[in-house]
Amino acid sequence: MEWAIKLLELVAVTCAIVASLMAIVVMSAIVGKALKRTEVKTEKRIEIMSKQASEGITFNDIFMFMIAVPLVLLWVGFAGFVIHSGLNDAAVLEQIEGYTTLIAILGGPALLIIKDALDVWKQEQAEKTAFYKVKAQAVIDYNDHAQKQSQMIETKAQEQEHKMESKE
Repeated sequence: MEWAIKLLELVAVTCAIVASLMAIVVMSAIVGKALKRTEVKTEKRIEIMSKQASEGITFNDIFMFMIAVPLVLLWVGFAGFVIHSGLNDAAVLEQIEGYTTLIAILGGPALLIIKDALDVWKQEQAEKTAFYKVKAQAVIDYNDHAQKQSQMIETKAQEQEHKMESKE
């Protein structure tokens, strides 16, 4: 039983270190973006929008991996530990109500946080999808107009050729 407690402590310390490193990465990304924005002020609005939409990793992505993933893994790990211990140790089965209460106490806020984080992430993904739909439609419209313009140029060139032939 002591090894399980030490294992949980080790996992908690590891998660704290990973969370600290992720916080440093997030802060450096925010500072980097702030510095880039001062340089980008001279560019057109469309270019800024396309750069923002083409970002690979956003704050919400980091938030999901920094908060939600470790929380879910710890929660599921503790529940798995209780199940494993309950199958191997009768003393755990005698106190199973306390363990399930602890899992429920940890799980309630964890589920709320995870649900909110997933809602934010889904909203961001929907915005990215909408942006790419607009961008794709703009490309389609551009290609359509370019094709119509090239057809018009060809038509005018042929008309000019016919006029020149008829004058000769």
